[in-house]
Amino acid sequence: MMAALKPAVTRQITHVLFDMDGLLLDTEKFYTVVQEKILADYGKTFDWSLKAKMMGKKALEAGQIFIQDTGLTGLLTPEEFIQRREVMLHAMFPESDLMPGAERLIRHLHAKNIPMAIATSSHRRHFELKSTKHGPLFSLMHHVVTGDDPSVVHGKPAPDIFLVAADRFEDPDLKVANVLVFEDAPSGVAAAHAAGMPVVMVPDPNLATSLCQEADQVLASLNDFDYAHWGLPSMSSEQ
Repeated sequence: MMAALKPAVTRQITHVLFDMDGLLLDTEKFYTVVQEKILADYGKTFDWSLKAKMMGKKALEAGQIFIQDTGLTGLLTPEEFIQRREVMLHAMFPESDLMPGAERLIRHLHAKNIPMAIATSSHRRHFELKSTKHGPLFSLMHHVVTGDDPSVVHGKPAPDIFLVAADRFEDPDLKVANVLVFEDAPSGVAAAHAAGMPVVMVPDPNLATSLCQEADQVLASLNDFDYAHWGLPSMSSEQ
């Protein structure tokens, strides 16, 4: 997918929020593998139209979508699905690798004193497992908000998690229009816009182009991010 940018007035971004799964960490492949295995037990297959619906959602809501859309109602409950998935994922998460360009982008923004935070639908226990190999990098974040945070009442596409994450910067001068969100999921893009924040999307290449049209900027990789468009200091050629 080629980088695309909607016509827009250049904004002066002051803060940045990152989704995590599929955006900073290459974890979506684990969910795909596990969900394919579960469906295979029922003689069914997992496809990207279903994955697109589940991406970015809280676990129970994703489980409900999974059961309903695959016709497993009465055969498997959402809670049972989550439990089965959890057992398999628990062993995979600590091996999570960074997505291309993630470390370079985070370290550059940190060096330029741009406050950053993670806003992920993952539960705290999953965040800890997924970030096992990346503690020093993620320590550059001002804070992390997870999907099981009591203040996050509604999951994406509701704006709760991004509004909570922005509030925790504890900056009285912060304006949501100057908070840039990085996402990979359509539900996350919708949540960011509902919060009044611009959003850069880095979708999986398997995701239908029609599901990426609402983002303010669509990139093939975080390496392609256009700093100048957002009023952020660009990288030097040596970085």
